[in-house]
Amino acid sequence: MKLVWSPENASKAYIDTVKSCELHQGSGVAELIAAMAAGWNAKLIVETWSQGGRIATSIGLATAAKHTGGRHVCIVPDNRSRVAYIKAISSTITTPEIIVGDPEEVMSELEGVDFLVVDSRRRDFSQFLRLARLSQRGAVLVCKNASGGKTGSWRAVVDDGRRVVRTAYLPVGEGIDMAHVASSGSSSSSSERRWIKHFDQSSGEEHVIRTR
Repeated sequence: MKLVWSPENASKAYIDTVKSCELHQGSGVAELIAAMAAGWNAKLIVETWSQGGRIATSIGLATAAKHTGGRHVCIVPDNRSRVAYIKAISSTITTPEIIVGDPEEVMSELEGVDFLVVDSRRRDFSQFLRLARLSQRGAVLVCKNASGGKTGSWRAVVDDGRRVVRTAYLPVGEGIDMAHVASSGSSSSSSERRWIKHFDQSSGEEHVIRTR
């Protein structure tokens, strides 16, 4: 099986995140990421968060997980961040599963990741991408706060032998760098294309994004 795009799930998650994040500055990123996670029907959604980071993306991913029936995991570096995260998010949604540790410790426990969001402001963000045990169905990898192309070569980051189907850099928020990794054993990409329209509330710009 492969990841299959669901426009209905994407639309519902987008709208629900707009409602949940309307008081959070810069929520355009959260809305877009939520739509992608739900649209790809992600069953294991993983993100990284550190103290001082915005909580809107977590709200969006939790919303996506609700629509897909998936598992939402947030990785934090220490107990101080864990306490801050719980305090920040508990007033808005049900607290996701939280794991404390560094990339080597935590990524080995998470098998079948099909949607991963990392923050490039963390020095170890690329390790999470390299160590991720991706789903056999394929995966979508997202790097936020990626202005200046911090991710580098996706083909160098994804080193499990699977093909990177396509990559894209989106000028939303502080920049989103993303990659779609093929399902295990996939040898060719589909010619079918999917599109998301995203309206950035901060800039007033509309972005049309090709997802397949």
